[in-house]
Amino acid sequence: MKIICLAKNYVAHVKEFDSVVPAEPVFFMKHENCIVRNNKPFYYPEFSENIHYEVEVVLKISKVGKNIEKKFAHRYFDEIGLGIDFTARDLQNMAKDKGNPWEIAKSFDYSAPLSDFIPVSAVNDVNKLDFRLDVNGSTVQEGNTELMIFPLDVQISYISRFITLKTGDLLFTGTPAGVGPVKIGDRLEAYLEEKKMLDFNVK
Repeated sequence: MKIICLAKNYVAHVKEFDSVVPAEPVFFMKHENCIVRNNKPFYYPEFSENIHYEVEVVLKISKVGKNIEKKFAHRYFDEIGLGIDFTARDLQNMAKDKGNPWEIAKSFDYSAPLSDFIPVSAVNDVNKLDFRLDVNGSTVQEGNTELMIFPLDVQISYISRFITLKTGDLLFTGTPAGVGPVKIGDRLEAYLEEKKMLDFNVK
């Protein structure tokens, strides 16, 4: 099982980091050890002093696909959920400064709390989905899949040119603006439309 994550997929998020809107999808990988399920706590790691939350819509791939045409991409997922892409921002900045890969900042153990999944058939339109993240009862991130730079079908088609998608793979589809730090004691609640998908604490 692979975890493939889109970077720079919402214009407002790109701008909050004074970055450049990409011409093609940018993606990176997490691994199985990143996943935290069942609303278990996220334990703040000792190697970072600046862990940021990034809420994302997550697709679960439902069948094997390679070089998938955009018009057929919707056939390759049938469940949807939410996840948090925790990022060690201090380690990421050091990696960027040195021209190094980001895995140390993005792919550390337990960096991807993941909700349960719901059938795509349970939502009106996957391309017009509201989602948000609340920290300690206050909304910090709000997004809608309609605002993606690269829509879901484009992501699946592009990624499958380079990497064969397999049943059970997860696609984190990018985060909207409003990312920020967490601290021990914080409570994170994530909503897809008005359905609460995640509710866990930082310890």
